[in-house]
Amino acid sequence: MCLATIAKVLEVNQEKGTAWVDFGGVKREARIDLMPDVKVGEYVLIHTGFIIERVDEETAREILNAWDEVFKVEEDAVGGYYYPGD
Repeated sequence: MCLATIAKVLEVNQEKGTAWVDFGGVKREARIDLMPDVKVGEYVLIHTGFIIERVDEETAREILNAWDEVFKVEEDAVGGYYYPGD
């Protein structure tokens, strides 16, 4: 199962067709093919390495805060990722 995740755009490289994004401290490169006009500072929804949608800042913060709450109570959540037990 794949999960779309909220991230903040840190840098955009139009020539490569990518953007560096921040998933709450974890930085990754994502493709901008579906949203080539994305801008630094915007919050976006990323699915399978592609930026697929803009998310307004208030909604992004609500979602990120909800995930923070999950990670506080879920013992198997490590660094923002959930690892189910064996």
